[in-house]
Amino acid sequence: MGRRFKLEQIQIIPKPRSEVFAFFADARNLERLTPDFLGFQILTPGPIEMKAGASIDYSIRLYGVSLKWRTRIEAFEPESRFVDTQIKGPYRYWHHLHEFEEVERGTRMRDIVDYELPLGPLGTVARALFVRKSLERIFGYRRQAVIEIFGEL
Repeated sequence: MGRRFKLEQIQIIPKPRSEVFAFFADARNLERLTPDFLGFQILTPGPIEMKAGASIDYSIRLYGVSLKWRTRIEAFEPESRFVDTQIKGPYRYWHHLHEFEEVERGTRMRDIVDYELPLGPLGTVARALFVRKSLERIFGYRRQAVIEIFGEL
């Protein structure tokens, strides 16, 4: 088993939690939140009912290589949280918690991604060289996209 890493991002969105959660619980919106360099496409025919046990298939391009990615919704608590985990894809382990909390000026959204790369020590080196930066770039893009969609405080 390799080493697990964590990425965490918190963003305050100036909209009600019900509106923010509904947007993130709609899998079609993932394309709006993903940078073009990933060549991200949802392969699962719609509409996709978000609920515990749902599986979603995607196509992505990482470092010029096309990959299939399948996630499963492990937990789904409307307006509060949901968790997706990788069933098949580029990571050895991927667990993404999306939490939504009503706060004074809108909604506090928190993402916590726990991940592990394949190839043991080589995966750790790959993370240091480019994977960590790529994930930061992807989540930075997502942060900016959320601002463009919902506005900023």
